Amino acid sequence: MAEGAVEDFPSVQSISLCSQPSASTSSGLTLEERFRIIRSVGEECIQEDELMRLLAAKEEPICYDGFEPSGRMHIAQGVLKAINVNKLTASGCKVKIWVADWFAQLNNKMGGDLKKIQNVGRYMIEIWKAMGMNLDKVEFLWSSEEINSKASEYWPLVMDIARRNNLARIIRCCQIMGRSDQDELTAAQILYPCMQCADIFFLKADICQLGMDQRKVNVLAREYCDEIKRKKKPIILSHHMLPGLLQGQEKMSKSDPNSAIYMEDEEADVNTKIKKAYCPPGVAKGNPCLEYIQYIIFPLFGKFEVERSEKNGGNKTFASMEELIADYEAQLLHPGDLKPALSKAINQILQPVRDHFKSDKEARDLLKVVKGYRVTR
Repeated sequence: MAEGAVEDFPSVQSISLCSQPSASTSSGLTLEERFRIIRSVGEECIQEDELMRLLAAKEEPICYDGFEPSGRMHIAQGVLKAINVNKLTASGCKVKIWVADWFAQLNNKMGGDLKKIQNVGRYMIEIWKAMGMNLDKVEFLWSSEEINSKASEYWPLVMDIARRNNLARIIRCCQIMGRSDQDELTAAQILYPCMQCADIFFLKADICQLGMDQRKVNVLAREYCDEIKRKKKPIILSHHMLPGLLQGQEKMSKSDPNSAIYMEDEEADVNTKIKKAYCPPGVAKGNPCLEYIQYIIFPLFGKFEVERSEKNGGNKTFASMEELIADYEAQLLHPGDLKPALSKAINQILQPVRDHFKSDKEARDLLKVVKGYRVTR
């Protein structure tokens, strides 16, 4: 954790490791414990029995994660990825994080300017360092460098995947780029899913750990295994996607500053955004504030503390999400008390990142450059 971390704030390096079990693997965890922690990363796992067999056979599975450097980082990407990566490395996985700079260029992010895209990639890595991502078993790989250095291995694989799939099947995967099959796609964007599918095999990944929005291309990789009669298929571990803060936003939008909290937002920015967030009294379903608490606050703090006046019920510490939802749906907890508590917790989480970008000159200069870029869809 970077200097300036709040006192008693638990490091994401220890997430989900509640006790020290008897050692049975190099991670110090039993097979069942490794499975439980790794499985908790995904909202969906394809397939659980394959994951258990993998862990029994391999102490250090290779887990593929990746990101398209496309603008300032929001809290879902910054905090959730740190939480998930630390769960995986603590359970014995080696995590290869694919810095998809060429992919961002194919998808016309930053206007297709590769230098800008790479600056964004470096800025994002700085954030994860400040957040406390355990980098001992993490490898950041830049797609442009890796593909160029091993072109004879990579491109025949891409071509074979493209050859074995029709255009309609590939277009159905365009969701992975934040596009829809109704969008007018460039030829470069048609190439994108074939390349991302190839990445999984190129990186020799045992597990694909990406968001639910990337599910279709991961399934394509498993279907490709059927096509080439490959028995060992990549296991898909798809994590939950946090919604935007405004009503009806299923996913955070980097281009809408009110939709997401950025990792270097100041305290006042966080307070304003949470105050404006959709949070209807008594309604838990589709409530982004409650999702923030469930997927960010509880994993990091193990509790949620609400400060309120005695006439509103007095201070209360919730030990579980179930307890919080019960009070909220019964309207024993009002948004007017929940929102300030949520803002306070988020500001504690983000403070080490703010401190890093203020105290480290290189990081500070990088942030200034990235903030000056215009976000392109």
